[in-house]
Amino acid sequence: MSDKPFKILGLQQIAVGGLDLEALRGLWVDTLGVTKVGDFESVSENVREDILQLGTGPHAVEVDLMQPLDPDGRPKVHDPALNHIGLWVDDLAAAVDWLEANGMRFTPGGIRKGASGHDICFVHPKGNDEFPISGQGVLIELVQAPAEVIAALG
Repeated sequence: MSDKPFKILGLQQIAVGGLDLEALRGLWVDTLGVTKVGDFESVSENVREDILQLGTGPHAVEVDLMQPLDPDGRPKVHDPALNHIGLWVDDLAAAVDWLEANGMRFTPGGIRKGASGHDICFVHPKGNDEFPISGQGVLIELVQAPAEVIAALG
């Protein structure tokens, strides 16, 4: 798999879910001092979230604190509590095309705008017969890196 038409540049985010966004905020913002930079809500993604940031510039890592709008609905953004990790990629469309052609399973929804405004898609945590390559139990978000991140990390 050395002929990849893309490069993974670095860690873009971690996403932590729980049933009580206030409690998550109390730990991450109030106790640990991580800066809140935004929020996001989506009925289709079943999520209300605070968007935090560690560091600055292209080396910043986003920490998303997520609470389900409906605890019984899907996706279950709180189960598991470490919901997913996000990776910067220099060419998301090329990565998705190449990975899918090589057996990677993606979640439904394709490439779309994420909470922070970047194009994203998710590698499914479980493979199947048609697409046996997966996140091996971990939901992985591939995030289109903006030009300044590509310049700094590429």
